[in-house]
Amino acid sequence: MRLLILSDIHANLEALEACLDAAPEYDQIYNLGDIVGYGANPNEVTERSREMGSIFVRGNHDKACSGLSDLHDFNPIAGLAALWTREKLFDDHLQFLRALPQGPLSPMDDVHLVHGSPRDEDEYILMASDAYVMLAQSIVPLTFFGHTHVQRGFLLEGASQGKALAPNYKSSKGKQTVKLEVKPNTKYLVNPGSVGQPRDNDPRAAFLLYDTDASVITFYRVPYDIKLAQKKIFAAGLPERLAVRLEEGR
Repeated sequence: MRLLILSDIHANLEALEACLDAAPEYDQIYNLGDIVGYGANPNEVTERSREMGSIFVRGNHDKACSGLSDLHDFNPIAGLAALWTREKLFDDHLQFLRALPQGPLSPMDDVHLVHGSPRDEDEYILMASDAYVMLAQSIVPLTFFGHTHVQRGFLLEGASQGKALAPNYKSSKGKQTVKLEVKPNTKYLVNPGSVGQPRDNDPRAAFLLYDTDASVITFYRVPYDIKLAQKKIFAAGLPERLAVRLEEGR
């Protein structure tokens, strides 16, 4: 089975469409949450995501923008964007976002899906030491997570020391891919990166494809129309920083 893994689209329609255009053939989509928030097209992105019939995990912005949670953990810019999104979302999209399930989900026996981490849906997996503790405790070999907006992974092979990994692209221009072989007797935590707001100094949209038959993960980076996404943010009256950071990739 060929699984398209998307995360942190954040209402960026241009980035989502670029990823879908660049993606190879796939059998199913796994969406790791934060469909909305920050970007200017929450209804269009939610509708597009629903049309694709994905398996979804809810994100913290999905909760905040649909009114399921308050904004006390959000910085002022994120909070303003969440309130704007909450006002703009159509009722059926609001209800869809409110009904999204909390991770971890187990769509396959050997795969878990989470937004933040296996132990807390809102936790950021940033430190390698935290990742290795979770890998040691994991009951499945492969967990896909989002939330950090950084395309990377961690692995633990048997009783050996853990290892962090990040795709090494030749440049930050054009469409590029990097493959990762999924080895037996090894546990992985893998982040596909953010479709709509990357934060690893590469402004290109990020996603991955997992081929379960070949046991290969392919990381993707693809360019998209950042200027148009920025123009929409400005026109919507959203904070300027949300537009500027798209070009910076952070």
